[in-house]
Amino acid sequence: MFGQGNPYDSQYFSQVSRGHPAKYRDFNTFPYTLYVSESAEPYPSVRDVLGIAELAAGAPELVTGETGLDRRVRWAHVVAGSEAPALLDGGELVLTTGAGWPAAGLSALMRTLVDTGPAAIVFELGTHFDETPPELAAACVTSGVPLIVLHRVVRFVQITQRVHQRVLAAQNEALEARAEVHAMLTELGLNRSPVDYVVDRIAATLGAPVVLEDAGHRVVAWSGGDARVLEHWAGSARRAPGRDPELPQGATRVPVEAQGTRWGLLTALAGPPHPAGRETVLELGAFALALARLADADGDTWLDLGSKRLFNAALSGRFTGERELASQLAAAGLPVAGRALMSATLTGVGDFGAHESLEAAILQTALRRAVAPEGSVVLAPAEQGVGAPRTLLALMSFPREDPRLGEILTAQQHPLATRLSRELAMMLPETTPTGWRAHLSIGVAAAGPRALIASLERIAQAGTSPAAPPALAPAAHPRVTVQLAEERPLAYLIRGLAGAPEVQEFAEGLLAPLFAHDRGSGPGHTGDLTLVLAAYLKHPTNRSLAAQRARLSRSVFYQRIALIEELTGADLADGETIAALTVALLARGEF
Repeated sequence: MFGQGNPYDSQYFSQVSRGHPAKYRDFNTFPYTLYVSESAEPYPSVRDVLGIAELAAGAPELVTGETGLDRRVRWAHVVAGSEAPALLDGGELVLTTGAGWPAAGLSALMRTLVDTGPAAIVFELGTHFDETPPELAAACVTSGVPLIVLHRVVRFVQITQRVHQRVLAAQNEALEARAEVHAMLTELGLNRSPVDYVVDRIAATLGAPVVLEDAGHRVVAWSGGDARVLEHWAGSARRAPGRDPELPQGATRVPVEAQGTRWGLLTALAGPPHPAGRETVLELGAFALALARLADADGDTWLDLGSKRLFNAALSGRFTGERELASQLAAAGLPVAGRALMSATLTGVGDFGAHESLEAAILQTALRRAVAPEGSVVLAPAEQGVGAPRTLLALMSFPREDPRLGEILTAQQHPLATRLSRELAMMLPETTPTGWRAHLSIGVAAAGPRALIASLERIAQAGTSPAAPPALAPAAHPRVTVQLAEERPLAYLIRGLAGAPEVQEFAEGLLAPLFAHDRGSGPGHTGDLTLVLAAYLKHPTNRSLAAQRARLSRSVFYQRIALIEELTGADLADGETIAALTVALLARGEF
């Protein structure tokens, strides 16, 4: 489904033979390379081998190399004579009595022996040497190779047999574990599972947090822990250009790449060992993600996923504090420390004359360019019902001295609107209807992450309110209308308090007769009294303009006003009544 043949078929995955893990394999029928690292092989450690009864029978003594007890034993080999180093590949448990070692030049022979990279050297006393040769001990100290001295004579064949059983059992367990991971990823690939679910499964398999980041080191998806795992990705030092970020302690990282193109990095934080090898599991997961990325030619899935997850977490309160929220924002590419923060919504209003996907792409690109290069922005589509305006949610970060944060006389003079208008002018198709507009709602400047999210929540409600159509765009910005939160301080305040039960009870008490009427049917029940009231409250001193905004004739509009006064028992000419009804409509999202 992703190319020639089935890339998930087992023929594409290497098998590990005795002591020779596959390093690179170029597939003849599928043009991608899968890397299986040698370090991922789950061989027994030197510490494990020391627990073998046959070795313990020799009264072993660890002379040097205690820090190397976790070295992996790939095989066991009995050696003798000065030609022994030529028989070694590295990683073996070397068993020797020193037979055939020359008296002259022993130091050079020992250096040659340890330079082959053995996992450990087991030296038996009593047959040819009564004490450990100092040349051997010195070479092991220099190289860090564990040196184990046996004070009793043992049968080396029994030790090698036990070690080989351990090695083969570990390799068999690794192959079975890889087959399970391979089968799981095959199913995910065939099911076209979303990227975040693939990351979830990799994290569950490893029992550790896993983070997927794109080529710009912005977090696309993460799983297996709370947002505190993202603090490493929130640091500014990790964004140094031209190099990958440093690994957290105990973490494992592999690239997500294919055909010479790297799309990102997959990182597993510290966790328990896995029979297949942590790095191997990550590599198989990265391979599956690379295939899915190849199927997404535009890369929109990765771009949208990280933003959507961020907005969902922030707007639903899925964070435990300011620091965790700041980490999530910074990891998504929105730095917050020492920066000025701003929220906004951008909505396409009117007939665009083309598919909504093109409209959304143009709006996103135009706003990104308007914010760049000094600022950063993350975008996500607002949750909307069928027929709702096409709205983007935006969180922006600017340097504190950015000119777009200076004094602004009017909304239409906002520098961000000017840049946005210029970008749209270059991008919009010539066939775009003249009535189409981009409506930009800008929240108040935020002092921190919590305030930024609160600002976004408030302007998001205002931006999608059907009772608040934008004003006509001026000639300076023929395609952009602008609304500033500062220009409607009461609306901004009430929307921040709208979730309080007392405010909702107040609003329900005032507006209940109108809601009951609008839910009715038959003569006189047109379902528009709340809209009429909203239009009136916007222009309480100009009923003709209010009727025009409500798209009703003056006579019908006056009839509706009289009906509202009759149902509520309120005098719509009274200033306090107007203020109370305005607050009620704002709290209910109807104004």
